[in-house]
Amino acid sequence: MPLDHDQLRRYARHLTLRDVGVEGQTRICSARVLCVGAGGLGSPAAMYLAAAGVGRLGIVDGDAVDVSNLQRQILHGTPDLGRSKADSAKAMLQRLNPQVEVVSHAVRLTRANAPDLIQPYDIVVDGTDNFPARYLVNEACVLLGKPCVYGAVSGWEGQASVLAPHLGGPCYRCLYPEPPPPETVPAGGEPGVLGALPGILGCIQATETLKLILGRGTPLIGRLLLVNALDMRFREVNIRRDPQCPVCGAQPGITAPTDAPPAGGATAPAPAAGGREAATAPDIRQAPR
Repeated sequence: MPLDHDQLRRYARHLTLRDVGVEGQTRICSARVLCVGAGGLGSPAAMYLAAAGVGRLGIVDGDAVDVSNLQRQILHGTPDLGRSKADSAKAMLQRLNPQVEVVSHAVRLTRANAPDLIQPYDIVVDGTDNFPARYLVNEACVLLGKPCVYGAVSGWEGQASVLAPHLGGPCYRCLYPEPPPPETVPAGGEPGVLGALPGILGCIQATETLKLILGRGTPLIGRLLLVNALDMRFREVNIRRDPQCPVCGAQPGITAPTDAPPAGGATAPAPAAGGREAATAPDIRQAPR
């Protein structure tokens, strides 16, 4: 469908951008993206995707807004305390861009509902904050052939990648075959995180999502971007698909979404050959959104 007059005005800076233009903006307006999590990562990702004009933007989150969320989860404000995050997010996104169809899924992602929730969308943005949810999102995306735009934050550090075995890259289980030992997970509640850090990683996730929609640039497939905000350093790690992976390997043993694997010593991803640095990825997995 051609862009209307309002869209031509709203997206003018995209229309004059090389590699977007009218054709690219039309793709964006026809795209369907699901954000799993409306927290620290999901907030900036969803806001920039809505601002960009993504045609249908789904939000999955079964939590309610808590005062401790407001330090980083910019989709929500003080008047939203106690409100469903999915509904609060929908209201904010519709104010930001009423041309976007925002679908609120005020539920927790489970083995039972993950395939049905993810199937109607083209791309999934993973803004989850716990192991079971991340493994579940990964398995559902692999089984349905959907790219998963991954992000995680903890303390002053974060990481991002595009997990898409059907496009030649690894999946989350290739990167982290099992959760870390329980004793490595901080006790007494969620680990801390600098409030602005999820904004950086969420914006990276939104950018990678738009690149996938446009078919432009080089996405973070087979690459893990590591961010150290304390020193403001970015580095890149090559990651590759595990041929023995039970989710995306040559003979997968997982053919439906499952619970997270048992905790244990996480195996580091195998370094890939090439010009970029190959290294062990730091353990930024049990992180607040």
